[in-house]
Amino acid sequence: MPTLPSCPQCTSEYTYVDSGRFMCPDCSHDWVLSQQAGAAETGVVVSDANGNVLVDGDSVTVIKDLKAKGASLSLKAGTKVKNIRLVAGDHNIDCRIEGFGAMRPKAEFVKKV
Repeated sequence: MPTLPSCPQCTSEYTYVDSGRFMCPDCSHDWVLSQQAGAAETGVVVSDANGNVLVDGDSVTVIKDLKAKGASLSLKAGTKVKNIRLVAGDHNIDCRIEGFGAMRPKAEFVKKV
C-alpha cells in the first residue's frame, strides 16, 4: 500500500484521499499534490505545447482548430478553457467548454494561460 503524505498544515500522519484530494481528519485541511511531486511517484508529467507543466484546475487556451468526432462544430483556436482535469491516457485533459460541451483534448494542442 502506498504511503500518503503528512498534512502540510498540522503534520498529522492520518491523511486519506477523497475525490482526488488529500484530506486531514485532524484539522480538516484538504490539498492536492503538485504535478512535480506527483510525477516523482507516477512517472507521468503532462505539459502543454510550450513545455509548461499542467495541473488540475489550470486554465488553458486552444492553439489549433480542433474537430470533434461526432460533432458538427469545431473548436476554434484561441478558445479559453477553465478548470481542466488531468486524466490518464492518450487524450490527457478532460474539460467542459462553455457553448461546446465536454471534450478530451490532447495537451499538445493547448497552452497554459
